[in-house]
Amino acid sequence: MSRNVGDVREYGNRWARSLPWNEAAGRSCPVMDPPGQVQPVAHCLGEMKRVQSGYRIDAPYPTPVIATPSRIESMPPGVEFCARWLLGRQDVDPADVDRGMATVEILRSLELDDSGCLAALLHCVDSTALPDDAELREHCDEEALSLYRGVVNLARLSSFSRHEDAGVDAEVNEDNLRKMLITMVDDVRVVLIKLADQLRLLRDARGDPDQEKWILSRTTLDIYAPLANRLGIWQLKWEMEDLALRFSDPVTYRQLADMLHEKRGDREQYIQQLLDVLHGALADTGIQAEVSGRPKHIYSIWKKMQRKGLDFENLGDIRAVRIIVDSVSECYVALGIVHTRWRHLPGEFDDYIATPKPNGYQSIHTVVIGPEDKSVEVQIRTRDMHLENELGVAAHWRYKENRQQDDNIDRKVLWLRQLLEWKQELEESESIVGALREAAESRRVYVFTPKGTVIDLPEGSTPVDFAYAIHSEVGHTTRGARVNGRMVPLSYQLKSGEQVQIHNQKGASPSRDWLRPELEIVHTQRARSRIQQWFKQKDHAQHIAEGRAMLEKELGRLGLEDLGYERIVTHTPYNRPDDLLAALGAGDYKLSRALSPFRRELERQTGAGIEARPQPLTRQPGSFRVNGVGNLLTNMARCCQPVPGDPIVGYITAGRGVSIHNQDCGNIRGLPEERRNRLIEVEWGREDTASYPVEVNVTAYHRTGILHDISQVLKDSGIDVLKVNTETDEENVIRVSLRLEVSGLNTLSKTLGRLSRVQNVLDVRRLRS
Repeated sequence: MSRNVGDVREYGNRWARSLPWNEAAGRSCPVMDPPGQVQPVAHCLGEMKRVQSGYRIDAPYPTPVIATPSRIESMPPGVEFCARWLLGRQDVDPADVDRGMATVEILRSLELDDSGCLAALLHCVDSTALPDDAELREHCDEEALSLYRGVVNLARLSSFSRHEDAGVDAEVNEDNLRKMLITMVDDVRVVLIKLADQLRLLRDARGDPDQEKWILSRTTLDIYAPLANRLGIWQLKWEMEDLALRFSDPVTYRQLADMLHEKRGDREQYIQQLLDVLHGALADTGIQAEVSGRPKHIYSIWKKMQRKGLDFENLGDIRAVRIIVDSVSECYVALGIVHTRWRHLPGEFDDYIATPKPNGYQSIHTVVIGPEDKSVEVQIRTRDMHLENELGVAAHWRYKENRQQDDNIDRKVLWLRQLLEWKQELEESESIVGALREAAESRRVYVFTPKGTVIDLPEGSTPVDFAYAIHSEVGHTTRGARVNGRMVPLSYQLKSGEQVQIHNQKGASPSRDWLRPELEIVHTQRARSRIQQWFKQKDHAQHIAEGRAMLEKELGRLGLEDLGYERIVTHTPYNRPDDLLAALGAGDYKLSRALSPFRRELERQTGAGIEARPQPLTRQPGSFRVNGVGNLLTNMARCCQPVPGDPIVGYITAGRGVSIHNQDCGNIRGLPEERRNRLIEVEWGREDTASYPVEVNVTAYHRTGILHDISQVLKDSGIDVLKVNTETDEENVIRVSLRLEVSGLNTLSKTLGRLSRVQNVLDVRRLRS
C-alpha cells in the first residue's frame, strides 16, 4: 500500500491551493478580523498555528496533511522514527499516518510532550495493522504505549450522542460518557489527544455525508467544545465550535460569514485608527504593549445574538482589539488609558484578572464608545495570561525530557485539586452533558461568604446552590439564607457582589421540593446531583411512601385523581407501581416525566365525550392530530376542559366537527352504547402551538394585596385570565376561582407551583367536572 509519487503531488497541489494566502483559494477567512499589523511571537498563538497548518474555515476543499519527508523530519525524533517505521509496513495505510501527523501537529501547537504525540500517531493507525506489544516497544517508549492504550479505551467509550434519532440508548451513553471523563482525569494528556483528534475529524469532515457531519458537530458542541472550555484550551475550542456550527447549521453560518466579510474593509480601517491611538497613548506612558485587532469567531457571535436577542448590526464586540502587556499593574494602567480616551459602558465590564473564570481564564474585558459613536470591545491581559488562555491546562502539563514537573508547582496543585473535585462531580452527576454545558455556556455570578471568600456560580443560582458549592453537608442542612443581611427565600436568584450567609439546622435534611423545577429553588447541576444522591441513600420503603405522597399530591393538584398507578406505570420504564413510587421518592425519576403528555392513545374500555358546545380556542392547525379522519374542525369540550397531557378521545358531533374530551370525563362514562361508534382516536400534537382553558381554585387566608400578588404571578408567567370569582368565608379564608388559558400540563404545573408560594396561600388545585 505504498504511496504513488503522483498521488503525493496531487494531494500537495490541493493543499497548496487551499492556503489562505493563495489567490486561487478565494476571499480571506471571515473569522480572522482584521489581520494584525503587529505580529509579535506571542500574539494570537492559536491563530498563528492555525494559519501555519493551512487551516481555513471557509476553504472550498479539505486541507490534508501529507506525511512528506520534510514534514516527517520536522517531527520530534521519536515521532519521526515511528512514522518512518509505520510507512515502511505493508499492512499500514499511509492515509492513517497522514491523519496521525495532522493530529500530532495540533498537539505540537499545544506543546505536548513527545510521548503524547507518539501516542496520537499510533491512535490514528488501524489497530489491526499494528504489531503486538513486544514489537511496538522496539519503536515506541513505554509511556507512549500506556497513553496509546488510554486513548484507545477512551475512544471505545466515546461514541456518544444525546439525540434519540441516533438510535442509541441515552442512559447507556450518559454512563459511557461519565466513564470516559473519569478515565481521562488520571492523565490529562489523554484528553488533549482526544480533543486534538476530534478537531482533526472536523477538519477532515467537509466531504462527509450531511448526517455524519451533523452527528459529529452535535457531539462536538455537546461534549468536546465544553470540555476544551473547562480545560481552558481556547485554541481548540473556537475552531471546533466554528466548524461544528458550519456543519450543523450551514445557512446561519454562511449568513454570518458573509455579513462579516461585507463589513470587513470598513471595520479594518476603523480598528486601525483605534490601534494608532492606543499605540501612541501606551507608548507615552512607557508601556511596551502589543496592540492588535482581535479575531472574531462565528460561533461566539451566533451565541451572543441568541443570548441577548440582538441582530448582527447591534453587536458591539464585532469591533474588538486586544492589548498585551508585561505585568498585571500595566493591565490596569492600560485600562485607565482606554477609559480616559473613550466612555465605557458600565454593564459591559468584566475583571477576570481579579476574579478568574473557573477554567483559569484571566483578562480584563471592557466595551467603550469609540469614534463615530461605535462600540468596541477591548481585552487587556499579560503575555503569560495570553499564553495560558490559548493553551489552558496544556500550559501546565508540559512533560520535559527529564520528566520533572513544571516550575509553577502552586498553580499545578491548584489545577489538580480542581480536577479531583471535578472527578467527584462526574461520578455523582445524573446528567453529565448538562454539567458540561452548564460549565461551558452559563454566564457567571460572583458572591461572597461571610468571611469574604469568592464563590463562582452560574447565573440564576440560588442560596441552595451556594450552600452546596461550599459543602454537601452545608447544603443538606440549609434552612434559610440572608443576602446582604436580609432574609431571602431559597428561590432568590443571587447577583454578583452580594454576601450570602446560610442558616443551617443540625440534623436537618434536604427537601424533595427543592428538586421541583416549577419552584426554581435549585439551578446548578452540582446541587441537584448532591440532593439526588442523598435521597438515594434513604430506606426503600420510605421512598415508596414519599413517592406515593408526592404523586397523590400532584394528581390532586392537577385534578387527575382518577389516573390510576397501573395506568401511569405503563408509560414509564418500570414494571410495577411500587418501583415507580420508589424511584419518585428517591429522586431517580422526575414527577413531571411520569405525568408528561401521553404520546400514544391509552387503551381503555370506556370511550369519550358527548356533543359539546364549541369552546373558542387560541390555537393553530396541527395543535393535535385526529387519526384517520383528516383535518376536521375540532373543539375542546367545556364539560372537562382537557389540556395537553390529559388522556383524550374524540367524539364526532352532528355538524360541529370533533369534540375533544378527557377520557375520564363523566359525560363520557355515561355515553349510550349506540353512540359509541362516533368515538375516534386522537392524540396531542405540538403542545406549544395552542392554549387551553382550565379552572383553578386558590384557597388562602385573606390579607390586603393577595389578589394583586396572585395576578402578578399569572402576569409574570404569561398566563391569560379568562374569568375570576372570589368569595370569603367567616373565618377570613378567601377562595379565588380562576379560568386560565395555558399551553399544556407542564405550564399548568409550574403555574400552580408559583401560586402556591404566594404568601398566605393554603391550597392551589385544578378543578375538574
